[in-house]
Amino acid sequence: MQEWLEVALRTLTAVVILFVLTKLLGKRQVTQLSVFEYITGITIGSLAAYISLDLEAKWYLGIVALAVWVMISFGIELLQIKSKWFRDFIDGRGRVLIKDGKIMEDNLKKERLSTDELLEELRRKNAFRVADVEFAVMEPSGEINVLLKRENQPITPRHLGIKVGPEQEPQTVIMDGKRMDEPLATMGLSREWLQTELDKLGVALENVFLGQVDAYGQLFVDLFDDQIQVPAPSQKAALLATLKKCEADMEMFALSTDDKETKQMYEYCSEKMLRVIDEVRPLLIG
Repeated sequence: MQEWLEVALRTLTAVVILFVLTKLLGKRQVTQLSVFEYITGITIGSLAAYISLDLEAKWYLGIVALAVWVMISFGIELLQIKSKWFRDFIDGRGRVLIKDGKIMEDNLKKERLSTDELLEELRRKNAFRVADVEFAVMEPSGEINVLLKRENQPITPRHLGIKVGPEQEPQTVIMDGKRMDEPLATMGLSREWLQTELDKLGVALENVFLGQVDAYGQLFVDLFDDQIQVPAPSQKAALLATLKKCEADMEMFALSTDDKETKQMYEYCSEKMLRVIDEVRPLLIG
């Protein structure tokens, strides 16, 4: 067999085996490498190169070594799942770097982290002053997570005592100018509804690069032509405005009538409409 053909066959075999074994190890092997997994990744890559290019060696020995390394890594992952002590031994523990706005210098030295590196990581978390940080910890993966002091945290509807509606996953109903029937059915919508919404926006289906429907049934589109501006959906704002107009009309009717019972009826309806508006406002804003 010619050398180039043998190298091609060995490489193809190594790629297939490497893909299967990597799938066996799971996604964590790719996204969050521990120290041992980092070593395993380097070794597996070296063994794959050995299988592909070392024509004088027996290629199946490389596959045996590759399988042993993967099985050891797989076994260690199982032990980490079952034993916290073993997990701490392999991955290590999180270490506190900042507490109550004070840098823990000893822990910083133990992690071999310079002050500049710490400040850089804080800036990535939108913390530009150490004094604003309540708590910062370096995770076993090497990532630094930050908890800002309460007065420096962003204000949320919960802080203001506002109840907001649940946010459901948006569905992609148009992709690359093609209609997606399954997401439409998931939302309980029809092709006719989609076409009507596109007509309201003044765009054709084939000109839409991406179209998504949110939990409130609003269609958002991104066109192939970025120069064309598409108006944002305004159904929720229009509904809120309609409710406010109804309440204002009933209040005006109450003021314009002289009949006592009619006035009380309009005032009662106006008060009920105000309560309805207060309840649905969080769902219709944003």
